[in-house]
Amino acid sequence: MSRAEQPSRRTVLAAAVAAAVTGGAGTALADSTTTAGGAGAGAPARTVDNRAWTTFSDWRSGTAKGTRAVAGARPGLAIASPAGTFDYRDPHTGKTSRWEYATWTSPVHRLAVPATEVIPSWNADTPDGTWLQIELKGTYSDGTDTPWYVMGRWAAGDGDIRRTSVDDQGDGRSSVWTDTFALDDPASGLRLVSYRLRLTLYRRPGTRLTPTVWRAGAMGSDVPDRFTVPASTPGLAQELAVPRYSQEIHVGQYPEYDNGGEAWCSPTSSQMIIEYWGGRLTEEQLAWVDPSYADPQVCHAARYTYDYQYAGCGNWPFNAAYAATFKGLQGVVTRLGSLTDLETLIAAGIPAITSQSFRKEELTGAGYGTAGHLMTVIGFTAEGDVIANDPASPSNDAVRRVYKRREWENIWLRTKRYNASGKVVSGTGGVCYLYFPARPTPRQRAALAAVGVR
Repeated sequence: MSRAEQPSRRTVLAAAVAAAVTGGAGTALADSTTTAGGAGAGAPARTVDNRAWTTFSDWRSGTAKGTRAVAGARPGLAIASPAGTFDYRDPHTGKTSRWEYATWTSPVHRLAVPATEVIPSWNADTPDGTWLQIELKGTYSDGTDTPWYVMGRWAAGDGDIRRTSVDDQGDGRSSVWTDTFALDDPASGLRLVSYRLRLTLYRRPGTRLTPTVWRAGAMGSDVPDRFTVPASTPGLAQELAVPRYSQEIHVGQYPEYDNGGEAWCSPTSSQMIIEYWGGRLTEEQLAWVDPSYADPQVCHAARYTYDYQYAGCGNWPFNAAYAATFKGLQGVVTRLGSLTDLETLIAAGIPAITSQSFRKEELTGAGYGTAGHLMTVIGFTAEGDVIANDPASPSNDAVRRVYKRREWENIWLRTKRYNASGKVVSGTGGVCYLYFPARPTPRQRAALAAVGVR
């Protein structure tokens, strides 16, 4: 997003996040009961639940209508035989096309943390002539159900459909804001206690093409309201060799993708970590970029993370899905609970992309204020301060920054803050993207499990 201190277009972040955690919610984490960073008794209870379907047995569960589980080193879900055809009118091109489709509906996942917000993630291959849709339907704590909400219509390319979120979805108690399911009034005590995901895979009629989905899941959370968070104790001094890219050198380039580089913090951060893991774009893939532009891969990342409804490159799951288009990578959106969690990941060689908002005076050395900005955390100094690749820098050489631990931790983890006008607005409550190998090492797998991701 832009560095400017202005209202964010991510509407969900304009609303207050949850009131204090109620009724013992958040005392466990799905698939893991480990406390933050391996901390012992007395550590704060988790407020996040992650669930992902990734294995062959996962894909054989649930309800399939025309889909099949695919075995192999990276199991997935594909079209076996179409369940029917569908005429889709693309709202961003006005074009109507006919598609064959097949569906898969997950088993019900009961949230260990009854949630005020849910954010999905998916990793997939969508060859030309294919695309997918992901939907969520949940059950409230009063026993009633939400409608099926569309959480994204996505393709890796942009030649068949325009990847898009869907606005104006709600039932009077919950709404979808771009990429996030959110309860309208968390203070009421209402929570989402379970959900199902539905994947619909599309292909051109009469072909044998198919999308292949390797990962689908969601992060549910109930983060208590807070202007400040407890300080963590430094525990790691380490820095990862992550490439450095500035979004600012792209200002004015390809303004059709959210006004050019000024708003490209998310895809710029994504490209840094993708290349850290060895992901590279070919000359053919980059041939569309003006050859006079430096770092054309950043332009490419902006184009292929762009959400045509949101009119920006900051759709969180779209960035994670883009990362997973690179061979051997997967990506998720989650929330972490402390800098101790980030230290756990850095120690295993896993950098993270974090989302935060702050006034200029709240983050020493930044030189700007922002209503929403992504950075790449690559390590910690001996004093425990945060080493970040900040794309809001005037050059690639200036991207590496050291930010004071206490300042940085608070602006990232809080859910409420005062903006430059003195108005109470929201913070992201520890949102981050994690990109990591499809086949993690044992140490990486343990670190991910320690922060609730598998």
